Amino acid sequence: MGLLVPLVLLIFLEGYAQRLQDVPPQDRAAIQAIISAQIEAFKKDDAVRAFSFASPGIRQVFQTPERFIEMVRTGYAQIYRPLRVEFGPATRSLGALQQVRQVVNLVGMDGRKAVAYYLMERQPDGSWKIGGVQLELVADPGTT
Repeated sequence: MGLLVPLVLLIFLEGYAQRLQDVPPQDRAAIQAIISAQIEAFKKDDAVRAFSFASPGIRQVFQTPERFIEMVRTGYAQIYRPLRVEFGPATRSLGALQQVRQVVNLVGMDGRKAVAYYLMERQPDGSWKIGGVQLELVADPGTT
């Protein structure tokens, strides 16, 4: 009986932590729409529109749409010109109810696969902006 209470409490807390990480469907849809719209802007070389989806912090770092799109063009080829985009899970950062991490699986023009981890930030007006992206290239199993 002495172990039962801690075990029940652990199961409850694990479930509670998971609910805190769950992203409501309407937020997931809004986040995916923002990411998709930015990728479409990249495909059209519409720097102004692509830059409009960036968070204030990103906008402050790059200052101009031209600098921003040049950084994406040279460092994030799979995002700049993807052949395929598939959304994976979205999770809320524990303790950060205004931030969501959205996983996006990509295939670039060169056929190389990558996983992008988008940090999405809720703005004071309730909208979502892209606060950063970490891109990891996926090793091709045929080359190992």
